[in-house]
Order: sequence, then structure tokens, then C-alpha cells
Amino acid sequence: MSETTLHFFCGKAGAGKSTLAQGLAQAEGAMLISEDVWMARLYGDQLQTFDDYVRLSRRLKTVVGPLVVELLRSGRSVVLDFPANNRASRAWFRSVIDEADVQHMLHYVERTDAACLQQIVRRNAERPEGSHHLTPEQFAQISSFFEPPEVAEAFDVRKR
Repeated sequence: MSETTLHFFCGKAGAGKSTLAQGLAQAEGAMLISEDVWMARLYGDQLQTFDDYVRLSRRLKTVVGPLVVELLRSGRSVVLDFPANNRASRAWFRSVIDEADVQHMLHYVERTDAACLQQIVRRNAERPEGSHHLTPEQFAQISSFFEPPEVAEAFDVRKR
């Protein structure tokens, strides 16, 4: 069995983070916790705007953070499919890592905007659980907040 690890992801919308998370959780025998699924099941129609997402995501993290710490402390690896797409969001992951005192891997899924938009078209048609219809304009708005991981943040990063 591999060492207890928190896996998490950085990449623009449509980059393939959730697909990678699912495969990694299965391959590692790790617990998968998906923000999109939890948000859809808990908040459903309350998610109308980007501001709604930000507010409800913060609320969800107050529940998921302690759960993840407990899972990690018990020796269970976790694949946390929550976006680590800017310094502020990655600070939350750092707090979880530090509290649980475990290994981590930040999977940086780097794709062109064109590749992301192509995947978003497919996802909009397929609508997997937790997904939301995303327009090119919404992709641009969300992407404007994106910050790739920096060495100074001191994460173990694996480019994908």
C-alpha cells in the first residue's frame, strides 16, 4: 500500500481534472470527494451564479476539510476533486495538508483554452453528475481568476 496522500488538482475548466481524479482514486484505492457532486446534491438550484458558487463552496469546505483531515489521519488517501486554481484556493489545501500532516500531490493539468473549450462542449452534451452548462463567456470569466502553481508555494506538483 502506498503512503497516505492527499491528491488535488489545478487546471482550467474543461482541462480534465475530474476525469483524472476518478481514474486516480480508482487506481490508488483512495477516497474520491468531488466538489461538483457534493455541491449539486447539497445546494442544487441554489447554484445560479459564480458568486453563488464562491459562497457555497466556502461553506462546503468547512465540512469537507475536517472530514478529509480525519480520513488522512486514519491512513486513507484522498483524491480531492476541488479546484486549486489560484493561490487563495490553494491556501485551503495547504491548511488541510498541514493539519493532517501527510504527503500530497498537486496534479497540474495544463491544456490550451481551445482544448478546454472543446471538452466543455462534450461535457455540456453529456452532463455528468455535478456538471453545469458552461458557455465560452463563462469559461473566460472563470479562467480570468486562474493562477498556475508557483515554486514559492512549496507544493509537490506533477504536471499532467
